[in-house]
Parts: sequence; structure tokens; C-alpha cells
Amino acid sequence: MNIELLSSRFKVKYIEESQIDEVYELCKGNPIYYKYCPPYITVQGIKKDMIALPNGKTLEDKYYIGFYDNNKLVAIMDLISKYPDEETAFIGFFMMSQERQGKGEGTNIITEVYGYLKEIGFLKVKLGYVKGNSQSETFWRKNHFLKTGIERQEEGYVVVQMEKQL
Repeated sequence: MNIELLSSRFKVKYIEESQIDEVYELCKGNPIYYKYCPPYITVQGIKKDMIALPNGKTLEDKYYIGFYDNNKLVAIMDLISKYPDEETAFIGFFMMSQERQGKGEGTNIITEVYGYLKEIGFLKVKLGYVKGNSQSETFWRKNHFLKTGIERQEEGYVVVQMEKQL
């Protein structure tokens, strides 16, 4: 996967440990997310997220990436290739900076991402949002993701699975 082709408007780069403070600041501006999906963001939590993988996947399958506008981080995505199967990409996390929300930029990013994923052979994209977080549910519904009917209990919250056919 060529991550630079995930967006025509933003520069897409792998997030490295030296950029964790930028990620932390972006995430800190989105307290609603952490209200539903504890614990609250920490630098240590970001470090863990950067290497967290589902069973059977390796770091070669993980794309912990940032979308930059004039060297300013405006969005973060954790994308897992070929999970849970060969024809599916999984968005483990997506967040826009608070000041860029409500302007269609998140939708534009997601549309370009799934357009590129389709171009390189993926048939669907899956993700999960935390039950009760209407902001997340509304965003993903607006971007044509549908509930699969599968919910998974985590410690302190329920994850609702969604997918989009490409």
C-alpha cells in the first residue's frame, strides 16, 4: 500500500514516536471520544496504540498514519490491511482535529481512503464505534457504513461493528 495515495489533499505520513506529542494534542481536543471509550488519552496509550495489533497480524499490516496540512497534523488513522480477512481493510481508529471537524474534511479523507482501497483490490472496510457515541455513529453512517449486527463487549463499553462494501 502506498500511503501517499490515500489523500490528494493532505500529505499522509507514518506517525513516528517523535510525533507523539502532536497526536496527543489532537486527541486531547476530542474529549467526547474518550467519554465513551476510556481511558482518557495519554502519551503512553498512544505508544501502545502505535504497535497494537489484532491476532494474526504483524506491523507490516499496520498503518498508523497522520494526515498533514502544511506540516500540521489534522487527522490520525490506524488502518490494518487484510483484516479480518484478505479482502477487508480495518479502520481501528480515525480522528480529526477538533477545529477541522464539521467542515467535510473527515468525510473527504474517508472517501479518498476507501476509494484507494477499492482501487488496490479491497472489497470492504470494517470498523467499530463505541455504542452510545452518537457523534461517531453519525459520522460513519454519513460515510455509508452500515451496522453488521455484531457488538463486542469490552471492559467498560460495547463496540458496534460497521462495514462498507467497496
